[in-house]
Order: sequence, then structure tokens, then C-alpha cells
Amino acid sequence: MANEFAHAPVLLEESLEWLALGPDSIIVDGTVGGGGHAEAILERSAPDGRLIGLDRDAEALAAAGRRLAVYGSRATLIQASFRAMGDALARLDIETVDGVLLDLGVSSHQLDTPGRGFRFGADTADETPLDMRMDADGEVTAALLLRTATAEQLEGWLRRYADLRGARRLARALVAAREDAPLETAADLIRVIRASGVGHGRRHDPATLVFQALRIATNDELDALTEGLAAAIEVLRPGGRVVVIAYHSAEDRIVKHGFREAARDCVCPPEVPVCVCDHRAQLRVLTRRPVTPTEAEIAANPRARSAKLRAAERIAEAA
Repeated sequence: MANEFAHAPVLLEESLEWLALGPDSIIVDGTVGGGGHAEAILERSAPDGRLIGLDRDAEALAAAGRRLAVYGSRATLIQASFRAMGDALARLDIETVDGVLLDLGVSSHQLDTPGRGFRFGADTADETPLDMRMDADGEVTAALLLRTATAEQLEGWLRRYADLRGARRLARALVAAREDAPLETAADLIRVIRASGVGHGRRHDPATLVFQALRIATNDELDALTEGLAAAIEVLRPGGRVVVIAYHSAEDRIVKHGFREAARDCVCPPEVPVCVCDHRAQLRVLTRRPVTPTEAEIAANPRARSAKLRAAERIAEAA
């Protein structure tokens, strides 16, 4: 059980460096997973550093709890989305923190557990449910979306989250297929993808892209990220840092533009001659370009290949 979530934390040393940990830092790990980054943060912030770990996945929290038990009260774990970190911290009577880490996407454990439905394998596709929930108690599954979404909604997700050539054709094929029988397993979905003929000539298997799009839609990941960034900024003390590791181009764009907007004094449209927004800069962007894994890390952990780390520092707002 203890090794269920064992995996190599991505960009670990880089994350610790950009968080600029001190011996009494209070850090929020908004995607604690199995506790890999969290354990290193607690080690680096000894003797009095404190970590608040959030995750939507109860299995992840249980694994993190076992891994971090040795740190006692220095580690506090809460089942919650990082978009709600302000409320989570309020319940602990914590107003501000020294750092926030968000390691986005899906964990290795989730990917490697067929019953969670995050990805397909030829030998398990018939038994893999179209679930994809990060919170197993959540009401929305991928199967539910495939049963109820319009062709226009499906097309939008496939375009935005997978950049899938032939998105409209596949969306219509999915709607037509569910008229005959519900799409409930990975095998059901793969049959429709293959029959539609979409994605030929792409470097990635089109089924992988479709599963990615459905996962993001099922968990409302991009809206959660937008709200989570805002929440992180609000809970940081001046001088505190937010570090985000993204694996998907849409995620990285949200982080890049979110940091950029929060670093500006005025966000009025260019056609407005005089500022009326009263916006004041809240962040200083620390990474002009994203930090990416070394070749050595990618060789040791191929899932790190697409990772991009960005960091920013909270500044005191001008009066």
C-alpha cells in the first residue's frame, strides 16, 4: 500500500529552489499526490516548516499521509481542490503562506490504475470504465459527459483540450454511436475513434488525445487552474512565491498569462485611453521562460518530458 503512489517528483530540485524555502516556511502543496514534493519541502524547511497538502483524490491523501506521518503536526492534509485553498487555510486559522506549489495534471498512480479510467491499454480496455474523476465522489464522469454533451460541446473540448484534427467529425460520430449503445468503457470509445478515422498523421495516438480532453473536461481542470492561481495570489504574503508545473499547452498558457496579468498595474484594453480598472500589480514574474527538465531527468522519468515550471513572487500592492 505504501508504494502505490511512489514515483519520481518532476522538477523536484527546481521546485525547491524557486520556492526559496526557509527553516519555518508555511507552504501549500495544492496537488500533494503521493507526497513526493511535499516530503522534500518538509525536509528542506526543517525544523519548523509547515506543509498544508491539498488533493481531490482520497487515495492520494491516504498515501501522502503514510509517507508524511514521520513529520507529525508539521504536515496537514485536506481533501479539497486547490481552487478552494483560501477556505482550507481559513479553517486552519492561517491567513497567509510563504509559498504555493501546484504540480498539475494526473498522477502516475491514477494513470496506471485501469479502474480509474484515465487511460486505456489494449489488454484492459474492455474493463476500463470511462470514469476519469480525480475525486471519486464527484458526480460527473467521462461516461456521463459522453452521454449528455451536445456535439458542439464535444467538439469544443476536443479542439481546446486536444487540438484534435477532425474534432467535429469525431464529435458527431460519438453522438451517433450513443444512439445505438451508451459509451461506458475505454473499448467503446476507442472503437468510435478508430471508425471515425480522425487523427491520422499525428505524432500522438488520437485516442490518447481524446482521453486527455475528456479528463480535463470531466474535472473542469482549466477553470480550476484559473481560480487556483487567483487563490494562490490571495494567500501569499509579500515575498511569498507561487510555483506551477504544467504538462499541457493550455495549462501553461493559463499560468503564463495569469502571471503576466497579475504583474501589471493596468489591465484595461488598449483602446481605453485612461485607466479605469484600478488594478494594481500583485506579482513579480521570476521565470522569463519556463524551466524544463534536463535530459537526464527525462531519461529517468519519460513522463516529465512535457513539464514546464513557472514561478512568481508576491509583491506588496501599491496604495
